[in-house]
Amino acid sequence: MARVLGSPREVLDAADVERFVRSSLEDDEYTGKRVCVLVPDATRSCPLPMLLDGVHAALHGRVAELTFMVALGTHPAMSEAELAALFGYPPGLAAERYPGVTIRNHEWWDPGMLTSVGTISGAELAELSGGRLSDPVEVRLNRAVVESDITLVVGPVFPHEVVGFSGGNKYLFPGVAGQEVIDVSHWLGALITSAEIIGTRGTTPVRALIDRAAAKVPSELRCFSLVVESGTSNLHAITYGDTRDAWAAAADITAQVDVKYLDAPVKRVLSLVSRRYDEIWTAAKGMYKVEPVVADGGQVVLYAPHVTEVSRTHGEAIRAVGYHCRDYFVKQWDRYEDRPWGVLAHSTHLRGGGTYDPATGEERCRIEVTLATGIDARTTRDLALSYLDPAEIDVEEWSRDPETLVVPDAGEILYRLR
Repeated sequence: MARVLGSPREVLDAADVERFVRSSLEDDEYTGKRVCVLVPDATRSCPLPMLLDGVHAALHGRVAELTFMVALGTHPAMSEAELAALFGYPPGLAAERYPGVTIRNHEWWDPGMLTSVGTISGAELAELSGGRLSDPVEVRLNRAVVESDITLVVGPVFPHEVVGFSGGNKYLFPGVAGQEVIDVSHWLGALITSAEIIGTRGTTPVRALIDRAAAKVPSELRCFSLVVESGTSNLHAITYGDTRDAWAAAADITAQVDVKYLDAPVKRVLSLVSRRYDEIWTAAKGMYKVEPVVADGGQVVLYAPHVTEVSRTHGEAIRAVGYHCRDYFVKQWDRYEDRPWGVLAHSTHLRGGGTYDPATGEERCRIEVTLATGIDARTTRDLALSYLDPAEIDVEEWSRDPETLVVPDAGEILYRLR
């Protein structure tokens, strides 16, 4: 059973949050343990330094070892300057704010940093996925997690395109995982489709898969799950418990905070993509979170002049396949099955729903997806997306159009129909 502080209508006082963090950790069995704390990168709204001050105060000098690790998934490594901004210390002076703590990235690019904790069998995967997938998948993750006695997740819960709601064991898979579970979990989400799974409460098939993988992790799993007011450092709620119970309690509150409802679909959405996202790989959240409210034949425009590249990690692989609906890949699976499944999943999530006729080669997508970014027109169109010069967009004028929804700081708040 998770401890809970807060509610959908509250904004918590920082002192109350720190007391909750400290008392939760002081009442639990951490003494003499090696502890690895998993945290989000800068793509999530989160008052991380405030929370980690409480964690550090409760655990420093009490535990045998304390590591703060950024659960990057496959996001680019954070530089020292970026880590300093995330954790709230002057560059090069982490020890002044967090003495005795090792701060590090999840080095997913280094195979030597990963270790296997077992395999999910083909029969298990078939059961978990509802028969959609049936090959065995190796479960690898960061050695620092495997070698710790306790893994403590500290991070927010938001509606999510792959798993329903983010957080909890998702900080392990994909957060500090090897590519195998990342690819399989994301492709499973793509087969279900983002529009179907995003904002779904409870244990979705993808959540069941990552929970099964997490059950193989030898360290004890603990979690502070956060309900954050998007784009701010305000906390509505914080929960503590194991990674499943704490997540579930927070997800129930997040569903009341970070989901907005419309009475009718809209023809056009202008997503003013948050500056938290500096590449299409993450800026695509401006599409994921609004797809459910767009009318058939409608348009989503991702307005992000600050975004100048598709993905520093996956750009070449994305350019090789472009952006297409799920059926485009599924109905040509022999052509695409050897491509990275996580990349294929990202492709389908951004392109949205649609159909593909292998006899005619015709792809018909439900929504027109348009980039108004720092990426040039030719590159955009080569990706099978529409292009609009961001300089031609007058946000105030678009806001006056009754058939257009303009979404500020887009990427975390989910829009759904009643």
